[in-house]
Amino acid sequence: MNKQPVALITGAGRGIGRGIALELAKSGFAVAGCDVIYAPRDRKTGLFEVKAEVEKLGGEFLPLRGDIASLGDHEAILRSVLRKFGRLDVLVNNAGVAPEVRRDILETTPESYDRVLSINARGAFFLTQRVAKEMIALIKKEPAAKPAIIFISSISAVVSSRARAEYCVSKAALSMAAKLYADRLAEAGINVYEVRPGIIRTDMTEPVREKYDKLIAEGLVPQKRWGFPEDVGKAVAALAAGAFPYSTGLVLEVSGGMDIRRL
Repeated sequence: MNKQPVALITGAGRGIGRGIALELAKSGFAVAGCDVIYAPRDRKTGLFEVKAEVEKLGGEFLPLRGDIASLGDHEAILRSVLRKFGRLDVLVNNAGVAPEVRRDILETTPESYDRVLSINARGAFFLTQRVAKEMIALIKKEPAAKPAIIFISSISAVVSSRARAEYCVSKAALSMAAKLYADRLAEAGINVYEVRPGIIRTDMTEPVREKYDKLIAEGLVPQKRWGFPEDVGKAVAALAAGAFPYSTGLVLEVSGGMDIRRL
């Protein structure tokens, strides 16, 4: 069996997922990345741009088509990873979407709510369920293995944002899922963590860039800057590498100090 650790990242084609893929590759992981957009001819954006960048680092990247909201895709994604690498050591539940339209909570639609919850929370919950069983099997074959599962949530899990209520609810659900799986899988030797990003410069936040520029300048973020995908990637890489072996259930906020309660 291949001994190089292998990580699967959902939503790996851009933004935070891309940043995580590059940092894990730097840390010696072979990386599989899945995304709903799978365009082999596009080498400027998406999975195949990430693949090229990982290969420049001397790493290996397996691009996969997959919709995390579609539970039927989960088995195919996992089988592809195992067929290529023979193992899976780290799952990073990163795939997520914002509402297509920001609305006051009193105007939130059932359609938007269902879409966001299906991708951000339901998909990650059931993919973790399936992958955890595979990781338990890995430990039985290889007792020294130390697999881990990492959920990428958001400060929106605990901070109200009334114009995107469904997003906040989805991230709060994801945060609880991380806690539940940490509790259940501790006995199996699988650590589970939650990484909680703050205001990160990505395609998702680009439409509200001016708003956040202003808030950051006014002191919302103590470190007075945007976060970047590599900031989240470095946190994930540390967790994946086993830097916190006695801290299952850890919530690691990557927000420039937004979690500091201040007067």
